[in-house]
Amino acid sequence: MTLTELKYIVMLAEKKHFGQAALDCHVSQPTLSVAVKKLEDELGVAIFERSKSSVYVTPLGEQIITQAKRVLHQANTIKELASSGKNQLKGPLKVGAIFTIAPYLFPFMIPSLHKITSGMPLIIEEDLTENLRPKLRNGELDAIIVALPFREPDVVTQPIYEEEFMVLMPKSHPWTKLASIDTDQLSTDNLLLLGKGHCFSEQVLEACPLVNESEFGDGRTIVNGSSLETIRYMVASGLGVTVLPKSAAMNINHDMLEVRPFTAPAPKRTVALAWRASFPRPKAIEAVSQSIRDACKQLDL
Repeated sequence: MTLTELKYIVMLAEKKHFGQAALDCHVSQPTLSVAVKKLEDELGVAIFERSKSSVYVTPLGEQIITQAKRVLHQANTIKELASSGKNQLKGPLKVGAIFTIAPYLFPFMIPSLHKITSGMPLIIEEDLTENLRPKLRNGELDAIIVALPFREPDVVTQPIYEEEFMVLMPKSHPWTKLASIDTDQLSTDNLLLLGKGHCFSEQVLEACPLVNESEFGDGRTIVNGSSLETIRYMVASGLGVTVLPKSAAMNINHDMLEVRPFTAPAPKRTVALAWRASFPRPKAIEAVSQSIRDACKQLDL
């Protein structure tokens, strides 16, 4: 049994397709197939059930895959421990962030990080919190930037900044005459929000209970968009209004859009940096944390 074989079965379990798994492992399909069959023969059990069109993980295979992920993570930790004795700020750091943070924070954060670390590179992944969580646990990511609440065993979560929510509206909207917007007002117009799975939308609905409870009998509706940038365009077209985190409401086209704060106390979120307690490059985490704080000063957060 080798780490390479374990890597192959983990990838095959994820892709459920020999060709795609081989492609992602940068080997030929026959090479991967032979290695998987060799491991099954060695263990004397079927890890996968094969058909002409699909690959399924057997019940026992599920347990083997879970353990294989743990072994690969521990092997990676050994490599990280070795490199940490050399220079914790030299190698790439794998950082994940949710969709409503990454595009607005990283442009300000990365220049600061380069100054602090003399150029430590980042491998960045954007995703939903529910997808970033397991990747942090199994070592696919070294740290993630998420909105609280976030709890995970053996993971350190460090709150870094608070960010108020803002209301984005078309330039011709009557609310542009107001200095601030009450949360109750959101139930009186079409509201554009991110789709299911985005914690930001859940936070908006939690902060604006009348929106969450409305029956929309007067023709209003909640419209779901795939990204905050797409939602901006829909707002600019006159479809309705939306709520943005402050960092996403800074650089807007004032020829078509206007932004207003909420009436105090404004709804807000707390953004945190999370990493495994066992991660062997604490100086790299410290540098990322400081670069986020530096970015917040530029973003006025």
